[in-house]
Amino acid sequence: MMGTTIDLEEIYAQMGIEKPVFDFGKKIAKELEGRFADIDAVAEYNQLKVIAAMQKNRVSAECFNASSGYGYNDLGRDTLEQVYSDVFHTQAALVRPQITCGTHALALALMSNLRPGDELLSPVGKPYDTLEEVIGIRPSKGSLAEYGVTYRQVEFLPDGGFDYDGIRAAINEKTKLVTIQRSKGYLMRKTLSVKEIGELIAFVKNIKPDVICMVDNCYGEFVETIEPSDVGADMVVGSLIKNPGGGLAPIGGYIAGTTECVENAAYRLTSPGLGKEVGASLGVIQSFYQGLFQAPLVVSGALKGAIFAANLYERLGFTVLPNGTEERHDIIQAIALETPERLCAFCEGIQAGAPVDSYVTPEPWDMPGYDSKVIMAAGAFVQGSSIELSADGPLREPYNVYFQGGLTWHHAKFGILMSLQKLYIRNLVNKELMC
Repeated sequence: MMGTTIDLEEIYAQMGIEKPVFDFGKKIAKELEGRFADIDAVAEYNQLKVIAAMQKNRVSAECFNASSGYGYNDLGRDTLEQVYSDVFHTQAALVRPQITCGTHALALALMSNLRPGDELLSPVGKPYDTLEEVIGIRPSKGSLAEYGVTYRQVEFLPDGGFDYDGIRAAINEKTKLVTIQRSKGYLMRKTLSVKEIGELIAFVKNIKPDVICMVDNCYGEFVETIEPSDVGADMVVGSLIKNPGGGLAPIGGYIAGTTECVENAAYRLTSPGLGKEVGASLGVIQSFYQGLFQAPLVVSGALKGAIFAANLYERLGFTVLPNGTEERHDIIQAIALETPERLCAFCEGIQAGAPVDSYVTPEPWDMPGYDSKVIMAAGAFVQGSSIELSADGPLREPYNVYFQGGLTWHHAKFGILMSLQKLYIRNLVNKELMC
């Protein structure tokens, strides 16, 4: 049988990618083939880990049945939470559609395990913007500060390391919970590896063994073969419209950790006396299972896209974090674009590369929870899903864009090339560096 010649350049041209942009991307992708093979190996390991947890817990077709009302005795919900517990190697897990987003999951974990008079400590600097109002750094109704919970933070050292002396000095008799953000948020700081998180947790618990260590695991799940819960975290918290939902979960969040921490969260989510016993799955439970099953492969595609973007834009002279050769610990790629025109053009390209709402032009707006205008590109099947191809950034210097997601590597590649195409046609990049 004769093979069919595939002219990728032609179809990319039909999709709006000019030859210089296509050729430049092709060269970058070729150089990354060996590294992509390593990512595939991690995905295979994590895929088997998920399958093992599903088989152990005897996931069946009955688990996909919808429940309504109180949701008592929901087999699918209860089994899924045990699957998550086994995947993350924790005592318990709370996985619910009633958890609306990652910020909600984090707020739930914090508010259920802190009491008036307790102190919250972040040993990794300022948290993600939306948590500022949860904590009360920026005043907001219902914040931890309003309930008498105090807060301290310790910045990283100039070299990016942990300020262990500062952390030791900050821990006191009131310190109840230490929150560790794995990813960078809207900061140009490195993402923490699971190994580094484990070292930090060990240091903290050596000083105060009973302190609760919570890890904001958003964007980090399945990037490595181990999770923060494998290295001492009492809670790992995340969103199902990020990595573990595999692009299929339409809503939801999770908290996996010790029995006590998870039970506290369940009582806060529903009601004292009810806890995990109520909460209907409302017909979304199959997407939770199937999304988790697909998550390792989806995360591998997003990782390839992030590495491709880093190498492409680094070659064009931009500061990128992580750089093109660094080991990866989440799916986010930060690029310092230096001007608002470049930031907006980049996001326009990501939007133009989407399967949904590709004809829309993203505009900066005053998004709830942020202290400056933010531009977001996300032509997603699930609104706000950042495991899907997306990019966003605050309109403030140095005009960093944060790129993440891509349900497949090929879609991530196309979106990144489209972002460069928008910069290319507006003469916002040094075209000589593409030769």
